[in-house]
Amino acid sequence: MPSRREGLQSQRLRYTMAAPPRRILSRMTESLAMSPTDLDSLAQDELFPIREVSRLTGINPITLRAWERRYGLIRPTRTLSGHRLYSRADIEQVRSIQTWIQRGIPVSKVSDVLSRTRARPVLHTAIDLPGRSQDCWETQLTQALDAFDGPALERVYGQLLNIWPIAQVFVEILLPLWQSLRRDTEAFGGTSQWLFFDSFLRARAQLRLQLGQPQPPEALVLLAALPGQCLELELLVQGLLLSSEDLAVRVLALGQPLEELGLLCERIQPQGLVLYGNHPMTLELQRQLERLAQGVDCPLALSGEVTELSPQLLTQSGLASLGHQQSAGDLQAQLRHLLGL
Repeated sequence: MPSRREGLQSQRLRYTMAAPPRRILSRMTESLAMSPTDLDSLAQDELFPIREVSRLTGINPITLRAWERRYGLIRPTRTLSGHRLYSRADIEQVRSIQTWIQRGIPVSKVSDVLSRTRARPVLHTAIDLPGRSQDCWETQLTQALDAFDGPALERVYGQLLNIWPIAQVFVEILLPLWQSLRRDTEAFGGTSQWLFFDSFLRARAQLRLQLGQPQPPEALVLLAALPGQCLELELLVQGLLLSSEDLAVRVLALGQPLEELGLLCERIQPQGLVLYGNHPMTLELQRQLERLAQGVDCPLALSGEVTELSPQLLTQSGLASLGHQQSAGDLQAQLRHLLGL
């Protein structure tokens, strides 16, 4: 059974390319600077000319060449005549570069960020079960999403929660698929599919956060997003990762003004305040956070990719960091230490 990505890719090629990638391969067999054995191995993946990569990603060919020559960020296959051919992995790399640049990382620094991302250790055992691999779960989810079948999606979601903790299900299966769908919205129906999945996941995460709060909690923590730094589902999943049997996490609405968090802390009296973000910290944001830390009576910490993208500013600010890409247990342990529990 084809995977979700292969299905979307074949649909895109069917409607937008004059010739499928296999034909591109056959036309260029004699001019490729590789052996027939190497060509056979590459035939397992599509190869795209630079003009098609530009159309799929929105990055013009001049920029793609610069990323290759000047920064070494991508390494397409070359024909003997010098034409570039890009694999799916190359296209995913281009999209990753786009994402980091949009988050404010200079193109000259993107290589370091990508290297750190690839070097991160596996934090937990990959989800697996005899007869039900991770790919199998993704296939079932994709089938429900392709049909916009809410009840079928609910059944698969329920089966996942019957086997693994909800935080692990979100981090290892649901969020990666959600992120992949978000990147593939250029295909016809892609935006509708992502919105359908996003709405479903946000509702389930909110419900679990509401019903799973300990009564009474040993400690209450407020969780808010740094302005413009994440989407609602990412913030909700962070709430699931931080909450536990004795730690209650109250997720504040997206768009919560930083300057009013002091008022909320005064009225609610939480034991801690966590701010979540996925973009680099600016000097102005650093100043805002330093003023906020002085105006609240509880510990303040940052979490998310912002902690890795702005290490120098974070150190200068003196704010605590919960880090990024950690397991729920590690995050909760750090939070408890911050709160003195």
